[in-house]
Amino acid sequence: MSLSTKYSPQEVESKWYQHWLDQGFFHSEPNEKKSYTIVIPPPNVTGVLHMGHMLNNTIQDVLIRRARMQGFNACWVPGTDHASIATESKVVARLASQGIKKSDLTREEFLKHAFEWKDEHGGIILKQLKRLGASCDWDRTTFTMDPYYSSQVVNTFVDLYNKGKIYRGVRMVNWDPEAKTALSDEEVNHSEENSKLYHVRYQVEGEDEFVTIATTRPETILGDTAICINPNDERYTHLKGKKAIVPLVGRVIPIIFDEYVDMEFGTGCLKVTPAHDINDYELGIKHNLEVVEILDDAGRLSEAAQLYIGEDRFAVRKKIEKDLDAASNLVEVEDYKNKVGRSERTNAVIEPKISTQWFCKMKELAQPALENVMNDTIQFFPENAKNTYRHWMENIKDWCVSRQLWWGHRIPAFYYGTGNDDFVVANTVEEALELAKAKSGNADLQASDLRQDEDVLDTWFSSWLWPMSVFQTEEEVDYYYPTKTIVTGPDIMFFWVARMIMAGYEYKGEKPFDNVYFTGLIRDKQRRKMSKSLGNSPDALKLIDDYGADGVRSGLLLTSAAGNDLLFQDEEREGKTIYPQCEQGRNFANKIWNAFRLVKQWKVDSSLLSDKNATAVKWFDAKFNATLVEVNDHFDKYRISDALLSTYKLVWDDFCSWYLEMIKPGFEQPIDQATYDATIEFLERLMKLLHPFMPFISEEVWNNIKERSAEDCITISEWPEVKDIDQGVLTLGANAFDVISNVRNIRNQKQISPKEELSLSIKADKAGYELFEDVIVKLANLSSIAYVTEKVENAVSFLIKADECFVPLEGMIDVEKELANLEEELKYTKGFLISVTKKLSNERFVNNAPEKVVVMEKKKQADAEAKIKTLEEAIVALKG
Repeated sequence: MSLSTKYSPQEVESKWYQHWLDQGFFHSEPNEKKSYTIVIPPPNVTGVLHMGHMLNNTIQDVLIRRARMQGFNACWVPGTDHASIATESKVVARLASQGIKKSDLTREEFLKHAFEWKDEHGGIILKQLKRLGASCDWDRTTFTMDPYYSSQVVNTFVDLYNKGKIYRGVRMVNWDPEAKTALSDEEVNHSEENSKLYHVRYQVEGEDEFVTIATTRPETILGDTAICINPNDERYTHLKGKKAIVPLVGRVIPIIFDEYVDMEFGTGCLKVTPAHDINDYELGIKHNLEVVEILDDAGRLSEAAQLYIGEDRFAVRKKIEKDLDAASNLVEVEDYKNKVGRSERTNAVIEPKISTQWFCKMKELAQPALENVMNDTIQFFPENAKNTYRHWMENIKDWCVSRQLWWGHRIPAFYYGTGNDDFVVANTVEEALELAKAKSGNADLQASDLRQDEDVLDTWFSSWLWPMSVFQTEEEVDYYYPTKTIVTGPDIMFFWVARMIMAGYEYKGEKPFDNVYFTGLIRDKQRRKMSKSLGNSPDALKLIDDYGADGVRSGLLLTSAAGNDLLFQDEEREGKTIYPQCEQGRNFANKIWNAFRLVKQWKVDSSLLSDKNATAVKWFDAKFNATLVEVNDHFDKYRISDALLSTYKLVWDDFCSWYLEMIKPGFEQPIDQATYDATIEFLERLMKLLHPFMPFISEEVWNNIKERSAEDCITISEWPEVKDIDQGVLTLGANAFDVISNVRNIRNQKQISPKEELSLSIKADKAGYELFEDVIVKLANLSSIAYVTEKVENAVSFLIKADECFVPLEGMIDVEKELANLEEELKYTKGFLISVTKKLSNERFVNNAPEKVVVMEKKKQADAEAKIKTLEEAIVALKG
């Protein structure tokens, strides 16, 4: 068999992925096997592959591939989310580039454009996931606006409304002026930003006295309807019953008193703008204040503001500062840091807005979802994620589920009159008509008299049904649900994970999945989250082109423990940008390929005895099984990174560096049949262990080991079983490798050629080394091993546990030169010891320095003393 000298991932990966698809290895149907189901966190339908997707989907693929090999009926369901805000904003932008405004179109016309965009751009990310090796059941690909899925979303809304868990009401909501829609609390990102704090004075009506307030949003002054003061604040008790005048517009407003106001903050006086602040809104209700809404849906000032009508809020902020100053109402402006809420989708600064919206009551839904995570019915990895989850669930608020968009699931509410309660909720127009006739008492109502709500549902209202609604028959839901594991980022714990758990218990009476694995966020070397907006994320597909999918997968996984952020760094080398983690993965793939080629190039002589390699075979068999136990345990505990690291060490260190060196025949010499057969079997078992992490190279090696049928692929092979582990041979092997490493170190330190034979004496019982004696002689290039009872003079020594080993160097080194080097090192070490001892004898240092520093200095002292003793003994030995 002719094997290419260099592993070429580009050729291998496309070949095998298409083969797996052609064979239908990824497709699942209910059968007698136990199911193992994963549903993909659905990416935006118009999204493209980024580093977060790469990590998340690699972990899912590792889990599903291993489950498939374990004999489960593995089903990984892919799909995409319609992403209301993100997709609509892209469609609006494209229409604008064509000179078309959304407002110029009917809803039907706009949706036609939206579906054209979806058909053009949708699904790109799923194709890209195939490049990564994702073994999804592509026949089950689901889109959250597929007809069946949409019907489930509408059914859920209607059901929750009929149960009294969804209601329509006027509330203050988070408003995105760019997308022109309400958002839930979870869709707002709060971060500290550099702002200004404006101190503005308001005249007390009919008097020369002024009260001063501080605000970061001076444009909202135009909507003020009260000044609020703490009733216990003695500075202002004389103002009870009085009124103040709003600067610039001259509106007379009451001065009210409420303990809500913090007397210690600022001047103790608070401006109240009920239409544009959630806390002011509550105060407005409590004190029956006027509501003046000065901003329109786009964040421009409305006619109610009286000034700056039609101008953007931030432009007005600059203008009003100057006008307040000119009117002698501006006291001062200072730099200020405060938390600013921005839209998770558009990054626009959020405006609180009073609006009629649809809400879902969450308290009752949250109870079983909280209880079953805290009692580990559903397990979180890492476990400490439960703390964040509990805090949010215990403080949960009603969910604003309506969005002022056209792209999405339209709210199934139908209006038949002008009153606040003149509506019904139903699955279809026909059902709505019957309900409207009954509710209104008007039997003459026609379908044409009904107006469906213009709003759509929050995207997350559809995706919280994902584990159930991707399956379209009761048989399939019963078989595949609950799913096994959700792999996702911690940033959507509340958007998605918590809500899926709520929906699961509400509609299935049980958990939607057994486990939740939270990946960390991928950050650059400056610890910034990788994102398209920052431009700090590499092109995911180019990484695959440059390093191979296996290289990227293993490179990411080796440094990504559950919940821990991953630093994905780059380096500049010879004018090229290099990604060391992916480079490590690619090097690993090359190491595997070269080891495989080495074995396949050996000539086999069936007449040779295998005695001399029996120990090596026995040792690696034990080592493989011990590592398999370790890997299985890591998988059980969702330590995916550790499972790969154990596999990596087994392949690179134990198989390539030790085992192959132990059995490798001499130049142009053959190997015995038994050893060769055992080695081929080890390779097969190693490839099985490696396959979930590096599916392509493991399949390539598997199919090149021997002639196989098209159906005989590693993808559907059996996961290795743990056999008996000979702990004794592992212990003896570890001792032997320590001996070899020490001898090699001595060669390096003394600059003795690897070709020069050395002798070794061990002050120990022969039984501890006899089994691996031939291995030690071969790999350390020794002429002999002797077992002694006394110390060997004129030799370099080292310890293997309690056993002392000696390597005589007479005639091997320049004694005078070695003595000079040792004495120079001894002199330096003694000087170092004096400086450390002096520092430790200084009471001020010992008493005032941090405990860690003192402990470190004492360790330096002990290490120096030990080194001096070793050097002095070596000098005595050389002098004879």
